[in-house]
Amino acid sequence: VNGLEIYSMKIDSKITSRFAHNVITSRAVNRGNVSKEVFFDVELPKTAFITNFSMTIDGVTYPGTIKEKEAAKKQYEKAVSRGQTAGLVKVSGRKTEKFTVSVNIKAASKVTFELTYEELLKRQFGKYEMFIKVKPKQLVKDFEIEVDIFEPQGISELEAEGTFITNELQNTIKKTFSGKKGHVSFKPTLDQQRTCANCSQSVLDGDFTVRYDVKRTTPDNLQIVNGYFVHFFAPTNLPKLSKNIIFVLDTSGSMYGREMEQTKEALLKILDDIKEDDFFNFVLFDSKISTWKETLIKATPENLDEARKFVRQISAQDLTNLHGGLMRGIDILNAAHEENLVPKRSASIIIMLTDGQPNVGVSNTHEIETAVKKAIDGRYTLYNLGFGSGVDYGFLERMALENKGLARRIYPDSDAALQLQGFYDEVSNPMLIDVELNYPENEISDLTTNSFKHFYDGSEIVVAGRFVDSNQNHLSVDVRGEGANDALSYTTQQDAEQTAQAFQEQQYIFGEYIERLWAYLTIEQLLEKRLTATGEEKENLTAQALALSLMYKFVTPLTSMVVTKPEENDNEEGIADKPTEVLNMHLKNLLSKPGTCVVYAKLLLIVKLISIKPSFITKSYGQIDGDPHFIISVPQKKDAICFNINENPGMILNLINDPVTGITVNGELIGDKRANSDAKIQNSYFGKLGIANKQLNVKLTVTPETITIQNGDEKTGFTWLDSVTLQQAGLTLIINRKKNLVLSMGSGASFVVVLHQVWKKHPLHQDFLGLYTLKSDKLSEQTHGLLGQFFRPINFTILEIHPGSDPKKPDATMIVKNNELTVTRGWQKDYRSDPKHGVDIPCWFVHDNGAGLIDGVHTDYIVSSLF
Repeated sequence: VNGLEIYSMKIDSKITSRFAHNVITSRAVNRGNVSKEVFFDVELPKTAFITNFSMTIDGVTYPGTIKEKEAAKKQYEKAVSRGQTAGLVKVSGRKTEKFTVSVNIKAASKVTFELTYEELLKRQFGKYEMFIKVKPKQLVKDFEIEVDIFEPQGISELEAEGTFITNELQNTIKKTFSGKKGHVSFKPTLDQQRTCANCSQSVLDGDFTVRYDVKRTTPDNLQIVNGYFVHFFAPTNLPKLSKNIIFVLDTSGSMYGREMEQTKEALLKILDDIKEDDFFNFVLFDSKISTWKETLIKATPENLDEARKFVRQISAQDLTNLHGGLMRGIDILNAAHEENLVPKRSASIIIMLTDGQPNVGVSNTHEIETAVKKAIDGRYTLYNLGFGSGVDYGFLERMALENKGLARRIYPDSDAALQLQGFYDEVSNPMLIDVELNYPENEISDLTTNSFKHFYDGSEIVVAGRFVDSNQNHLSVDVRGEGANDALSYTTQQDAEQTAQAFQEQQYIFGEYIERLWAYLTIEQLLEKRLTATGEEKENLTAQALALSLMYKFVTPLTSMVVTKPEENDNEEGIADKPTEVLNMHLKNLLSKPGTCVVYAKLLLIVKLISIKPSFITKSYGQIDGDPHFIISVPQKKDAICFNINENPGMILNLINDPVTGITVNGELIGDKRANSDAKIQNSYFGKLGIANKQLNVKLTVTPETITIQNGDEKTGFTWLDSVTLQQAGLTLIINRKKNLVLSMGSGASFVVVLHQVWKKHPLHQDFLGLYTLKSDKLSEQTHGLLGQFFRPINFTILEIHPGSDPKKPDATMIVKNNELTVTRGWQKDYRSDPKHGVDIPCWFVHDNGAGLIDGVHTDYIVSSLF
């Protein structure tokens, strides 16, 4: 492709006792007669940690080293100031994140990329699964996937498949297993890779998945190697526990339409799977709280039929009282246990689904977390499902982890109902409750989590630890749990000699695999605990996770990989990070175009990765605040574009216009109290907003002093000193005194207006407003306006990053809408969470009133009146 040939790509995976060590090696050659930039990008499982990366250019190897993130950041800032770039890792799908690196190579030169990553395979539905993303983007002469599995317990089944496998390719997957060993290979020829007989396109594009399970003659398996142990616990043939399940469902207005229909579809299928020994109930929350029944109900055929009728009539409206819904669900479970309505030996579970954030009742997320944790008090498991892009996923995750559960994203795609049902299937068959694996305290240090609220059929519990005496070769474990009929209680033992006998085939062993498995699991759990910790505890957890990440060379959210490459006169250092979901960090996607005269190497770079919104969103969304600053977040790029509009006070600009829903938003500009003689451009702000919905015949006028609603001929007025929750004519308005107002309209579209108040005696400035969109996906594809045009997907590319007039703000070339623009890296303020100080949002600033980015010119958006 374009003179660059990938002539070899090999993926070698060694799995020893569920721990996978994967090496991807890609070799390319420049067949052209000029220097070209070669890109190496692979998609990795989100649960994996990169452990090594190297490039070999013309026989010289340039290795990567793992460093603490802040140390790497200083090198990054130095590199940016010199106009250099580096490698990056970013979220790229539901289960993957993409590692990308590029290098400029001379004509006829070769480059070899080698990436190593490791992960502990989880058992679900009775099988371990490892998937490999296959996407070479061209035909590869020597393409091969090789997977070797070694399990001391013996392999009971092995299967391999690819989403891209055609009938012609089916026979190219070779799989064998016998005793403790399994082997899978996939090596298609060039012709087998083609999409058609004479095509140059490759059919290799999708997931290659290997699944297997092990033989189980005992409930668990203990392995001891060189001072470390791992304990796998997965009993079989236990009677299933009955379960008491509360579905707590968001039925606010934002769930209207497809989301609610998919939720109901999933619930109806779940009702088909609920067993007659189970007890269940539904709690619905919008502005009010309602329940199907006052207490838990047994899943008799008659009750299930009635429940189906109830589910079919669920509708969406109003706001989101998440706290009230959860507390009602907990109260129902408490009453059922206190009144002995449910079996003592049963598993109690709460599954909460929401697509938004709490905005009525108790809306402070910290207060909700505290109240829910106190009410549950360790007795039940809470699972939080976040539907779509509007959720505060960090809040849902913390609250679930504090209550022995987990959070899961539900992606708003056509298969959302299947995602919901799939999650239920994972937790639908509890076998044991209150499982504890107890080890001799005086013999073990640094033990991973060893107590578990539930054990589900088809899963596995894994505990690892380090011996106080590294020469110890024997371990005894007491196992406790509560089953459907009686308590589970036994002692299991293992010594190092038994493990050694099982591991005689050394070609399957990679390094100190049990020690690395222990480190992987420990870091994963420390990072998880860190999410719910504060203060000194959080600092200690961070320090422990960082020390282990550096010691075992894992790229985690606390570390970065630094790659040093040759430059013409110097060495260039690039950095790769692991993505996180923390809201106060942001992805910097800096792409570079190689020079044509001087041969030099450039490596694509990332330092801070933030998911302000997760990568599955396809629409952009925006906000307006300040002078007036427009910030357009582009989720698929994990980045933002910003621009200013400089117009005279009194001008009215059309911000949003949706002819389908009838929603329009216009804003009138105000200026400073007097002109600032020192400023080249005079400040202007939004001093009045007009929000209208023609279908509802409603108009809302907002100024820094008052809020007025006009419904037909009727007018209702408020001031910013009021605290109000109002619902009328399909409109919901919440005024948070002297801070902001939240507005939801008939279609589900939602906006936040932020009040900015300045010192009344300030010689220049006066109070003004900011506008933020929350539910832009509820507006139609025909939406336009200065802001509304960006509710549709927008794509751009950044090239030629170089120092600008401000050394802290590099300039670059942006390719957008077939225009080539000069842009500057900068920051704008987001005032939603902190109206006083705001949060800095990195963005690419487009000059000259957004020229080349917005459709037409900015004066096209001037209108004659607020409505």
